[in-house]
Amino acid sequence: MAHFDTAIPPGGEGKIRLQFDTRTYQGSVYKSARVYHNDPRKKTLILKMTANVKVPIYLSSRYVSLFGEEGQSVTRVIDIKAELDKPLKLDPMEFNLGEKVSYTIEEVEKGRKYRIMFKSIPGPPQTYGGFLKLKTNYPEKPEITVRIRGQIRKKS
Repeated sequence: MAHFDTAIPPGGEGKIRLQFDTRTYQGSVYKSARVYHNDPRKKTLILKMTANVKVPIYLSSRYVSLFGEEGQSVTRVIDIKAELDKPLKLDPMEFNLGEKVSYTIEEVEKGRKYRIMFKSIPGPPQTYGGFLKLKTNYPEKPEITVRIRGQIRKKS
């Protein structure tokens, strides 16, 4: 979101304020904004913002794509890691793709790191989407949602 002075007299000064919502980001983030102005030497200016967004729980991916052919099973893995100095617990809350996808949760490092393996269940050609919701013991991040999309194509 940008807020700025709309009119600045020649030789004057103005303010531009940029902000973005970091709730859906983690790690290194880069954002930019293009400013158009009437300076004949250079008509645009690019403002750059970088940030390192620290999160209580790190996900290697918030999305899983399972694309394959008829009769084929596709597997994808995501890692979940505790970023706070207290043990992390994960419990399945809701999963709405039981007929199309299976999953397993493995505790790789006790209270610190988990691995979730998603595996498509072979079936007829179709496209589907859904999610897995996990409950955590972190009040800073009580719930994690992993979005899942898949497509089974006809065998070529």
